[in-house]
Amino acid sequence: MNDLRAIAGALQQSRKVIISGHVMPDGDCVGSVAALGLALTQLGKEVTMALPDPVPEIYLFLPGAADFAIGESALTVDYDTFMVLDCSVPERLGVLRALLERRLTVCNIDHHASSHHFADYNYIDPQAAATAEIVQDLCALLGARITPEIAACLYAGILTDTGSFQYENTTPDTHRRAAALIECGAPAVMINIQIYEQKPLAHLKVLAAALPTLRLSPCGRVAWMSVTRELLASLGAKDEHVNGLINYARSVRGVEVALLFREIAPGRYKVSFRSKEAVDVNRLAARFGGGGHVRAAGCVLEGDLDRLQVRLVEAAVEAVKVSEA
Repeated sequence: MNDLRAIAGALQQSRKVIISGHVMPDGDCVGSVAALGLALTQLGKEVTMALPDPVPEIYLFLPGAADFAIGESALTVDYDTFMVLDCSVPERLGVLRALLERRLTVCNIDHHASSHHFADYNYIDPQAAATAEIVQDLCALLGARITPEIAACLYAGILTDTGSFQYENTTPDTHRRAAALIECGAPAVMINIQIYEQKPLAHLKVLAAALPTLRLSPCGRVAWMSVTRELLASLGAKDEHVNGLINYARSVRGVEVALLFREIAPGRYKVSFRSKEAVDVNRLAARFGGGGHVRAAGCVLEGDLDRLQVRLVEAAVEAVKVSEA
């Protein structure tokens, strides 16, 4: 089923709702969960906004973000409806995946092309620039008023998943949606400053330490960087302070595909993929059990870092060659 009206109907019948996004949450995840949580609260529902991992410091300014239940603390309540947002596969729910074993109405809303239909109600729209765009439509179907607080959360989700309206998923409709949210009271300038001009010092320290790992393939079309647990520990940094580093590799002139290898556990790496114009990194990531979007995707692999880099860089170089053939 791919019917947003059906999900709106299920929510209208609900009483106790838990809303969650994915592990290592980004701006679209946090903003979408917070926006829908505020909207459902406005409609008289008992709402728990939750995440498997803590809200990154950079998004704590968003309305409702400080009220999230984190990890197992969200499992102590009985719910009748489970809303899953921006989560392509159940595994990305982390410990909150346990909720799928309960007798709940499960609704899944996402915009990743690789998203799975694992819920009672699924709405997947790969054409949406962000899950926040879909939540914006859902709020309208529910009859919720877009308050300045809800508008701020939705705007942050759209802003971050379009790379501040720079990625090719940005459409005329995306700009119209953003304009409508500003008209509803979203403080666009403040949100931009909070996300892009108020970096934690730890983020800059990680950047300084990670840049020396930047490497280029002989053809100059693939660049990659790496961040280990040891490096983060030495700087007193968190996983969230790695966010955005891949853009530096992507920004190198002549590079088409960028990779970032982030160690998330001993010998276990989250690999992020980004491309500029030609390579579908969703297909590239799928070769390694991952997925995402055409220009942004990821996967998780285990093994020796050097060997993983050789495998994935070779695959990326081949993907560039095919795209340019």
